[in-house]
Amino acid sequence: MSQKIYVFDTTLRDGEQVPGCQLTTDEKVMIARELEKLGVDVIEAGFPISSPGDFRSVVEVSKAVTETTVCALSRAVKGDIECAGEALKFAKRPRIHTGIGASDIHIKYKFNSNREAIIEQAIDAVKHARKFVDDVEFYAEDSGRADLEFLARLTEQVIKAGATVVNLPDTTGYVLPNEMFDRISYLMNNVPNIDKAIISMHNHNDLGMATANTIAGIQAGARQVEVTINGIGERAGNTSLEEVAMILKVHKSLGYHTDIDSTMLFPMSNLVSQTMRMQVQANKAIVGRNAFAHSSGIHQDGFLKHTDTYEIMSPQEVGVPKSSIVLTARSGRHALRHRLEMLGFKLEKPILDDTYKRFLTLADEIKEVNDKDLMKLMRA
Repeated sequence: MSQKIYVFDTTLRDGEQVPGCQLTTDEKVMIARELEKLGVDVIEAGFPISSPGDFRSVVEVSKAVTETTVCALSRAVKGDIECAGEALKFAKRPRIHTGIGASDIHIKYKFNSNREAIIEQAIDAVKHARKFVDDVEFYAEDSGRADLEFLARLTEQVIKAGATVVNLPDTTGYVLPNEMFDRISYLMNNVPNIDKAIISMHNHNDLGMATANTIAGIQAGARQVEVTINGIGERAGNTSLEEVAMILKVHKSLGYHTDIDSTMLFPMSNLVSQTMRMQVQANKAIVGRNAFAHSSGIHQDGFLKHTDTYEIMSPQEVGVPKSSIVLTARSGRHALRHRLEMLGFKLEKPILDDTYKRFLTLADEIKEVNDKDLMKLMRA
């Protein structure tokens, strides 16, 4: 049987940190309800201490969500943790997500501290969070650049203090996938109590490796992924929920699954894009408008003969109504004939050849030929 990978969605917290993408409380509640329908296991609803609005949003999301765990972020500071606990008082399944920097760069320059003091602060934070909730996740910020031996000690100590999940983020999107596999493998083999907690991946996309690093972490032993819809997030963004979900669904041989209803991915992408005013790039994997569009003549010919030649999943699997054949000057006769037949024109070869020549001339002029253009062409 395949092993379940828990999906922790941070669209409402890390995703909302994108300039211009801030959400009202009502918008957060609306998206949270859809995330629950989508099948995510955890919704990170906000950072309560950061503002009265964020506090209120965590409260209202906690009231609105019935099955999914609701998580609130905090620093490893008592006031933060207490504020998070208060914001989560209506949650049916509350989680506090607390933590501190783990790399020497963060320890020295951000906290002006040392490794031993960081471990003590981490232990105290986890113990304090456990006074409010049973489910405590600890994040070791900038784990991707942290010393591995120190990271192993830190992980062991926070689990011993009561952390149920340990998040080992590549905060700067620095690590290579093979390095991520090795780092998580090292922890799985060198932290004696690691079986007492779930290891989580929270990878940023600064070098375009967030999804690859997340899959590498899963293969090494991580069982939770921290993701956002459309990969939205700080700087270059986070790991995309839709990418991880479909990688695990398409590659069944990996032996993992999520509870995500993949048919909701495209509608969910559109909802988040519109609500957060953040356009999805056309060639975005899974949910971009070109993800199931074919414009090259060679591709169109193969696709029309058998969809599996150029599609490894059906558009309906992710909630896209159908694939599209886009007619451009790169398109071939097969695609043109297919579109004309859909419009009611069945042409013999000589007429099709003549029509194709005129089509290419038109396509060079207007770049993309739609059905209205084809009708004009046929009337001419």
